[in-house]
Amino acid sequence: MPLDNTRYDFSAITQRPPFRWPNGERLAVWVCYNIEHFKVDVPSTSQTESLAHLQPDVINYAWRDYGLRVGIWRLFEIMERLHLRGSVTLNGEVCIHETPVVEEMARLGWCFLGHGMTNSQHLTNLPEDEERQVINDTLELIERTAGKRPIGWLGPGLAESYATPELLVEAGVKYVCDWACDDQPFPIKVKTGKLASIPYSQHINDIGMILGAKRSDQEFYQQICDQFDVLYQDGATIPRTMAIALHPFLVGVPHRSKYLERALSYIAGHKDVWLCTADDIYNWYESEYGG
Repeated sequence: MPLDNTRYDFSAITQRPPFRWPNGERLAVWVCYNIEHFKVDVPSTSQTESLAHLQPDVINYAWRDYGLRVGIWRLFEIMERLHLRGSVTLNGEVCIHETPVVEEMARLGWCFLGHGMTNSQHLTNLPEDEERQVINDTLELIERTAGKRPIGWLGPGLAESYATPELLVEAGVKYVCDWACDDQPFPIKVKTGKLASIPYSQHINDIGMILGAKRSDQEFYQQICDQFDVLYQDGATIPRTMAIALHPFLVGVPHRSKYLERALSYIAGHKDVWLCTADDIYNWYESEYGG
């Protein structure tokens, strides 16, 4: 028979105990770059869907590969101009194949989250021992390359198995972003230990906006600003979180990157906004509310 979700309890945001950010900010904003490695013979995120089945999938692979060869370096400059630190959901295999990207993010002091070994493999259908190995290999590779073991996780495709939360806790992960269902952190139920959910976004996510909804560059900019405006207004009474989920092969291209910079500059121009990382949000939540 169909299963109900048992990973967390229902909680209406207007009926919770009071919640606050470190200095009474209305809104915590974190910018998340999905830094991913893909296989040339496995279909994945594609611009030209009709050719995604080809082996090798040259047109889509090359389109994605621009993101780490060129696009992310443009985004580094944008973030530095705005004095912002990024958060990175990182495939472990990027540490092997695109090492300079990881080294630069570490130099900039960005926050790292595990994101599986490659975005050509989801966790959902893996045997438990194999999933455990993928999680541990991912975290260990990032630790060796970036110098710090991640405490956060985003599954490739936001996909989990029924065992994933327990395996993450076993591996030392403190928070997960797969359950994009809230504007505030909340606890995920696990058999032992603790695991928190930190708000991620399927709404302000360039995959959905650009590939799915086919938003123009101007509409992409406006949708980010509109989302911010409403959350900023809401946050005057109930503090919120805004995640901006990005992929360098989409927002790192020249014609779109300027609209991302414009949107981030708009957000940074407001007072009572905490421009932070995913780790910052978790650490505050853990210290003040016990995770």
